Amino acid sequence: MRDATAWDGDGVEKPLAELRSVLIPGETLEAWAIQRRIFALSHRRVLIAATSGRLVVLVRRLIAGFDVSTIRWQDLEEVTLRVGVIGADLTLRAGKATDLASLGAQGSQRVEFQGLRKEQAQAVYRICQAQDQAWREKRRVRELEELRARSGGIQVMSGAAAAGAAGESDAVRRLQGARQLLDAKLITDAEYEAIKAKIVSS
Repeated sequence: MRDATAWDGDGVEKPLAELRSVLIPGETLEAWAIQRRIFALSHRRVLIAATSGRLVVLVRRLIAGFDVSTIRWQDLEEVTLRVGVIGADLTLRAGKATDLASLGAQGSQRVEFQGLRKEQAQAVYRICQAQDQAWREKRRVRELEELRARSGGIQVMSGAAAAGAAGESDAVRRLQGARQLLDAKLITDAEYEAIKAKIVSS
């Protein structure tokens, strides 16, 4: 006998309506994938949706309604896709405590969705990959900026003070260079004194 709570046919009218009801202003639905019936004999069917801001997983409840889980794109660390003959498996791993833990084993941040429709799963996977690459680049740029900030020194100086310190450092370096020339007997004492006077007065 057909499960009265199953989604009608392959239609996704109800889950998509539920999904759209939880979208925030400005958020758009980009792709979704539904689990094939044959892979959901022992549990409720799953729908995975990729939006402009997150990945959303909807699972039909036993009696009515849906359970909605969310994974922010910045928390997604890895996504893999395996395409079979009659379905595709999408595996996700998140790096922080997210709703993903409620979908997999207790305390796990890795979950696999089996038997998704292939074309739909591939569309969701492409968006996941694009978001993953975009956030990796954002993190790389932020790390470079933090590294530059740390390499700038601990003391924070005003523009004038910083310019003065840079000038003093350059003068010391030039004086040391002149002294090395004198020690190597490449210039005379008189030439060294003239160079030193010019550096000090500049």
